[in-house]
Amino acid sequence: MAVEQKPKLLEKVREVIQVKHFSPKTQDTYLYWIKRYLRFHKLRPPREMGQAEVEAFLTHLAVDEHVAGSTQNQAMSALLFLYRQVLELDLGNINTLRPNKPTYVPTVLTKEEAKTVIEHLSGVCALMARLLYGSGLRVSECVQLRVKDLDFGQRQIIIRDGKGDKDRITMLPETLIPPLQEHLEQRRKLYDQDIKHGAGYVELPFALDRKYPNAHREWVWQYVFPSAQLATDPKTKLVRRWHMSESTLQKAVKEAATASKINKRVGCHTFRHSFATHLLQNGYDIRTVQELLGHKDVKTTMIYTHVLNRGGLAVRSPLDV
Repeated sequence: MAVEQKPKLLEKVREVIQVKHFSPKTQDTYLYWIKRYLRFHKLRPPREMGQAEVEAFLTHLAVDEHVAGSTQNQAMSALLFLYRQVLELDLGNINTLRPNKPTYVPTVLTKEEAKTVIEHLSGVCALMARLLYGSGLRVSECVQLRVKDLDFGQRQIIIRDGKGDKDRITMLPETLIPPLQEHLEQRRKLYDQDIKHGAGYVELPFALDRKYPNAHREWVWQYVFPSAQLATDPKTKLVRRWHMSESTLQKAVKEAATASKINKRVGCHTFRHSFATHLLQNGYDIRTVQELLGHKDVKTTMIYTHVLNRGGLAVRSPLDV
């Protein structure tokens, strides 16, 4: 019976996630950990389990699989969501099980290093990397940009439903306006071609296709950085052009960093860290940087002050005095 109930449970989880407007990435993450939890306990119905079983699973992750504290927290969040939001059951004082988050100082590139990495990129990936660094975008936000999100007149980018389910506005560097406009001209040709062949559909957020039935073929809703191939949506059977995958850009950035021979661990998020740090170095206040990054709590943004205060950036060595 437990095996028969499992698909129904996961479908309920999906429904609640969609009602709360969580991102597709959060949905995938929560479903992954809930499945892991159920398999760990031999597919026992979760209503028959509780705090002890959750503790056992998290202990297994930490002791047997040696996962990082952030990974354990991720699993914990998924299980709290399952019990509190889906099953509406109280797990008790489960929050005490969360591991302490380690002190983390992000990797930051100098302006010259950021420029060097970008110079080792080409085409669309180079343009996207310049957006990551110039606007402080997360890689997920960059690949999911739609035409309507670029406001050339106000020189700003509207980040729709970023992490934390909250829209925000960040800067659009003037130097990126001409290449973006040129890119959109080519993007428009691809869109016109898709429409001509009966495609041109894109996925709309939060079931907006029911409210605006024709919007999923409109130009303004198209992804700025589309995938190279069309694909059939398994649910709707519509031929869609999705956005470029995050992994494509991530791989390109890592290869560019290696080619640059920079002795730092560089990824897409490093550009965002560098964006924030360089703004603070240029005298912008912490609250402004917080808003541009979309951080809910200023404490998250404060990590970049640690970068500013370390090494020769703030305190001079007695050898140099």
